[in-house]
Amino acid sequence: MTTSDNTGSVLDVEIGALQGGSADLSQYAGQVVLIVNVASKCGLTPQYAGLERLHERYAAQGFTVLGVPCNQFLGQEPGSAEEIAEFCSATYGVTFPLTEKVEVNGESRHPLYERLAGYADAEGHTGDIRWNFEKFLIGRDGTVAARFSPQTEPEATEVVAAVEAQLA
Repeated sequence: MTTSDNTGSVLDVEIGALQGGSADLSQYAGQVVLIVNVASKCGLTPQYAGLERLHERYAAQGFTVLGVPCNQFLGQEPGSAEEIAEFCSATYGVTFPLTEKVEVNGESRHPLYERLAGYADAEGHTGDIRWNFEKFLIGRDGTVAARFSPQTEPEATEVVAAVEAQLA
C-alpha cells in the first residue's frame, strides 16, 4: 500500500499488542480512536498525562487513545515491552492500550503508518511522521478525521473539538 492510498478503514490493519498477541484494531470499529506514536524518553513524553486524561474523559462515549511505541526518533523508546508498560503505568497511570513497538517512517514503516502518513494536518503536512506524539484521529467509520502535529497537546482546544465532533 502506498501513502497516497487513503481509502478504507485503518482498523483493518494488523498490529501486535505491546505484550504479545494481536492489538485487534477491528475491536474499535464504531468507536473514535486517537492513534499516537509514543516514546518514554522524549521532551514530549509528559503528553502521556494529557492523553490519559482525554482517554478517561471520553471513554464512556466510545473513545480510546491507542499508543504506538516507536524508537525511530533519537532512540527515545529503547525499552522492552515490559519496560514500556511499566513506565507508562507507573509514571503516568496509563490505562489506554499500547501496541507493539514499530517503525513509523522509512522502508520498514509499519502498514498502519503506511495508511496514516498520506493524511494532511491543518497546516497541510502529509507524509513522514515528524516526531514522537504525532496524533491521528480516527472516526467511527475507521477513516482518518484529523492529524495533529507532535507539539499539539492532547487537551488542546482543536483536539478536544475534533474528538467531540466525532463523538457527536
